[in-house]
Amino acid sequence: MQVSFACTEHNLKSRSEDRLCGSSGQGSNGNYMSQGSVKTREGPGSRQTPQGHAHMKEAIGRHTNMKYRNLGKSGLRVSCLGLGTWVTFGSQISDEMAENLMTVAYENGVNLFDTAEVYASGRAEITLGNIIKKKGWRRSSFVITTKIYWGGQAETERGLSRKHIIEEIVRAMTFVINQGMAMYWGTSRWSAMEIMEAYSVARQFNLIPPVCEQAEYHYFQRDKVEVQLPELYHKIGVGAMTWSPLACGLITGKYSDGVPECSRAAMKGYQWLKERVNSEEGRRQLAKIKELHLLADRLGCTAAQLAIAWCLRSEGVSSVLLGVSNTDQLLENLGILSQMTPQTVTEMDALLGNKPHSKKESRA
Repeated sequence: MQVSFACTEHNLKSRSEDRLCGSSGQGSNGNYMSQGSVKTREGPGSRQTPQGHAHMKEAIGRHTNMKYRNLGKSGLRVSCLGLGTWVTFGSQISDEMAENLMTVAYENGVNLFDTAEVYASGRAEITLGNIIKKKGWRRSSFVITTKIYWGGQAETERGLSRKHIIEEIVRAMTFVINQGMAMYWGTSRWSAMEIMEAYSVARQFNLIPPVCEQAEYHYFQRDKVEVQLPELYHKIGVGAMTWSPLACGLITGKYSDGVPECSRAAMKGYQWLKERVNSEEGRRQLAKIKELHLLADRLGCTAAQLAIAWCLRSEGVSSVLLGVSNTDQLLENLGILSQMTPQTVTEMDALLGNKPHSKKESRA
């Protein structure tokens, strides 16, 4: 399991026309890393669109069609689509392409950029920091999240000990926030029980609880986000920031006729993905994906756009992280299906045949 956090500015100012929720700090290796805030303003003619869950306080940005949601029940506003750096930054793509992707994303209203110290052995963080420093964007206009657990090769460079970062997670993250190094903290790949324990510790000792959980979520990975996290959202305000909406590319259909040489499954270190694609379960999933492609055609969108919109319709999901390797993919993913009707969701559930049920529903 990992913990996620964001760096912040020390001198945040409140203004009547907008609210600054985040900021900047220093990342590893002295590279500039910032977690800024979202400005949300309503200009003439702007309006809120009732899509998804009203309690998420979703709004449309002033200059783009991007929508924004609160991260869990915190005051931090994040774009409903974020840009992830796993696999791509510092590894699969060039630094020039990484800069192009961040520029296109930012100009289209994306204000959430996600990374981790382990991505590309630290190069992803470095690449991201260098781009931000070069672009000179306002520190208050974007959010960066990073994750800690796997660091270097030495015993003292990984884990959650105080030597590396923390010994008692909740107390340490409270210290990080109180020192002005972060504004919020969350978890990544924690169980619902572990998240609830962290919340209980925070309440018992007057510390700061987590505001979100980063979880894998797509057509074939549903239980945690659809059953466990909504309960935590209502009870303690923990939202979901989800990743891998396209199941590492499986949902795009690129693996329908085998594993292309330029695909992620063909990369060194991703043999597990290749085995997954070629497994019996993988073949069953690919058959369902073909049917979903037909549905997407009928709705006038791409399979990727349908999959991302499907993720965003889930209760408590604050943002879906995108993993792309070129600007064409990014622009396609940003143009998500604008409305998921109950009829469409019901049709997709019937096709997938894997809708999870809560214990309450099972008892009923």
